[in-house]
Amino acid sequence: MAETVEPKSPPPKLSALPPTDYFTQTQWAILFALLDASLPSLATKSSIKDRKTQVELPDATFDKAYARVKEVCVDVPSEDVFRELLADRCSTDPEFIDNCKRFISGFPVDHKKALGDALHKLSTRVGAWFLTGYCTPYHQLPVHVQEKIILSWRQSWIPQLRVLAKTVQQMAQKAYFQTNPLFKKLSTYDDVPRNYEPGAAFDFRFLQFAAGSAAETIETDVVIVGSGPGGSVCARTLAEAGYAVHVVDKGYYFPPSQLPMPQPEACEHLFEQQGVVTSEDKSASLVMGTCWGGSGTINWSVSLQTQQYVREEWATKDGLPFFTSDRFQECLDRVCGAMGVSGDQCRHNHGNRVLLESAEKLGWEAKVAPQNTGGKEHYCGQCHLGCGSNEKMGPVVSYLPAAARAGAKFIEGFEVERVVFEDEETREKAVGVVGRWVSRDANGSVEGPLEERVTRRVMIKAKKVIVSSGSLWSPVILKKSGLENPNIGKNLHIHPCNFLAASFKEDVKPWEGGIITSYCTQFENLDNQGHGTKLEPTCMVPYAALASFPFASPLDAKLASLKYRHMNSFISLTRDRDSGYVTVDECTGRPRVHYTPSAFDAAHTLEGVVGLAKLCYVAGAVEIYAFVPWLEPFVRTTFPAAGGDGDGDGKGGQLSATELMDRDEEFAAWLGKVRELGNRPPLGVWTSAHQMGTCRMSSREDEGVVDPRGRVWGCEGLYVADASTFPSASGVNPMVTNMAIADYIAGNVVEDLKG
Repeated sequence: MAETVEPKSPPPKLSALPPTDYFTQTQWAILFALLDASLPSLATKSSIKDRKTQVELPDATFDKAYARVKEVCVDVPSEDVFRELLADRCSTDPEFIDNCKRFISGFPVDHKKALGDALHKLSTRVGAWFLTGYCTPYHQLPVHVQEKIILSWRQSWIPQLRVLAKTVQQMAQKAYFQTNPLFKKLSTYDDVPRNYEPGAAFDFRFLQFAAGSAAETIETDVVIVGSGPGGSVCARTLAEAGYAVHVVDKGYYFPPSQLPMPQPEACEHLFEQQGVVTSEDKSASLVMGTCWGGSGTINWSVSLQTQQYVREEWATKDGLPFFTSDRFQECLDRVCGAMGVSGDQCRHNHGNRVLLESAEKLGWEAKVAPQNTGGKEHYCGQCHLGCGSNEKMGPVVSYLPAAARAGAKFIEGFEVERVVFEDEETREKAVGVVGRWVSRDANGSVEGPLEERVTRRVMIKAKKVIVSSGSLWSPVILKKSGLENPNIGKNLHIHPCNFLAASFKEDVKPWEGGIITSYCTQFENLDNQGHGTKLEPTCMVPYAALASFPFASPLDAKLASLKYRHMNSFISLTRDRDSGYVTVDECTGRPRVHYTPSAFDAAHTLEGVVGLAKLCYVAGAVEIYAFVPWLEPFVRTTFPAAGGDGDGDGKGGQLSATELMDRDEEFAAWLGKVRELGNRPPLGVWTSAHQMGTCRMSSREDEGVVDPRGRVWGCEGLYVADASTFPSASGVNPMVTNMAIADYIAGNVVEDLKG
């Protein structure tokens, strides 16, 4: 099958905006008033034009903010441009409006209703009085009053108002940092990486179906539901063993010439639910891929093998000796070899150097993070939006083309509804899957309306069925298939993360360079039972870095447009002991996530946040921002003396950076405030890019979903091969562990097919 190199081409367009009639015009007006008040137009007394839509900024505050910009930023804008930035009003931008409406369109029906109810209350005199203290409907108030109301909700005795304030702020910031042209101009962020050269596209020859009312039927040896890290490994292994293999995925393939995508297009075409899946209590935001190649397409290249203490836990505590066997190590080594995993070629960007060099100064343990880049340097920070160079050896570049060359066949745009059984009452033997296929549009793209595309029901009959749809969708497919094992969907682990950001005097252009090429393990075993947190740099694509930032004021949010070029963000990534669960949305059939970080895991995460603050201080950060609700940043006033590693010690010597930190009483007081305010959900900012465990592998049927060979308990011919099989959280990026388990399970399927 041929590979072709194409010049950079436009990304697929956004699809037509879904219907928005779930809100009335008044409800929409109130919502955009809330969003405007979260990022209001700011103007000094002398320049204010409309007191209804602008917040007056005291001259002294303006002067102080502009002076600070001149002190800490490069390419300082003129005062007129600075005023333009502050005066920008979000709701006048059609792209901002569209972005917010798309985001809300992905909400579950009951979440839309709950938000709509709140908006309706704010439109009535009685409801407005109860929620705001004013009898005037919210959208009719001047924006400076609206802003004060939102700020007051942050400390409200009504939990729902605290959550609403957080939700509105994050929605506004996500849309702003994705669409605002002035932000893009001032930050110099570019959708196209520097020195970009697209890699070769692979012709997967996806199967096509004609329109028809009857189901299209296909027969094969093995059908694999999901093209991500787990499914791709299974596809190659089984195809190369000589079996007929069909891989299906509800996502679509995008060639390297369309990658990386701009932020709004990536959220729609590459990610689940417009880029963010929110837990039911709004405490955690989850990110996962929903395109051809799954999360392997948007993974950040980190390729860590399962740590020994986790393997021993799974072998002893969970009764699965495979994980300490030579065979599992062979699986790990094989998948790493196929992707060219290595850390030798890494060129660390500023954020990764901060972590490595500061850890060394503090005497903490830090390491280079191996990358699946085929031994290439891959100095790119935008793989979150898809890898255009093909240097990242994800499923679309490595395992799926190998499977194709061995004869595997592929169907994109095919959402499996359920597994088909030989006897639908007993469900003891799987014989295929059934679902809905949606073609591309007449232009070969995916943004065309559904009514202009071919939709066909497809039945795939198979000897073996492998579900590799990820830790949210795999349990949903099993549940929708009628399987009643109560463990399906339970044991959800997400590696909950807290953020910390810091700005530096250097112009670091944080979106450039490898995203995570280093990590610190100093806090990975805080309970002496294998639970703790790893400290890592994180993706600096604008919305990923700034959308959930709990800015203390709208002015701080606007200033981020200028400070962004100087920022690095980091995560405290926690191996969670405690778990949540996944259910099926009765209206849409989609996953619903029930997860709240426990006090036990949150305490570990917060220790990591404090550790990150220390790393950034030692590296010379001028401002440090813990993503703790409504906490002011730490603004540094003491710096090392010129020409030395530290400030003067008063005795003619020099203090080291760590000694300077230890003597900084202001910093110590700020760390105390971090601990005092804490990260308690749902107001704490929690994110997750890793989901695991919902189809748990177990040694006993009453403890999990699949047996030690990957077969679904009590069902012949049905397997699960993805991160949902993890007995508990892996503690590292789950991709390599996922692929190694899939390699093992695929080998077991080969053995079972041979009989």
